[in-house]
Amino acid sequence: MSRSHPSIHPVDLAAAPSTAPPGEENIYPPMRLRMKDIQGMPGTSISLVLRAFQFLFAAISLSVMASTSDFPSVTAFRYLVAAVSLQTLWSLSVGIVDIYALLVKRCLRNSRVVVLFTMGDGITSTLTFAAACASAGITVLISNDFNSCAQNHCTRFETATAMAFMSWFVVSPSFFLNFWSLASR
Repeated sequence: MSRSHPSIHPVDLAAAPSTAPPGEENIYPPMRLRMKDIQGMPGTSISLVLRAFQFLFAAISLSVMASTSDFPSVTAFRYLVAAVSLQTLWSLSVGIVDIYALLVKRCLRNSRVVVLFTMGDGITSTLTFAAACASAGITVLISNDFNSCAQNHCTRFETATAMAFMSWFVVSPSFFLNFWSLASR
């Protein structure tokens, strides 16, 4: 275990003998303790809030896009539905793990768990961003270039695309905090 427990091994730093030779100060800084859980890392309340917003935005994007009858005719829109479906499932499952960790008051600093969360966040955020970009391009093509918004559901497509971008904006902090947690080991 790499944490210091002062109740088990009390040390008074003022009375502790110096290990440096007489007349010289110790040039090496004292050993550092492990960092506490930073809000946003797995198993914290901010992580749960981020997961809830990821789920919410992806579910709204999925439901708005699925409510249109002509989304299967465009590949980018089908890709958006698939990507936000995966994002919804991922955010829901990791949110349940966060709820469990908060209820039993356990931190999720296990390297295997953090690697899994980092890889999942990286994959889903990349897929969601790519799908949102592709859908935004098709939406602009339909509305501006073809001027056929009257016969298509442009506002629904734009809303679904915007919600996918919002989901990606909320996934990004989760990914970067998990990645930083891995890199700081």
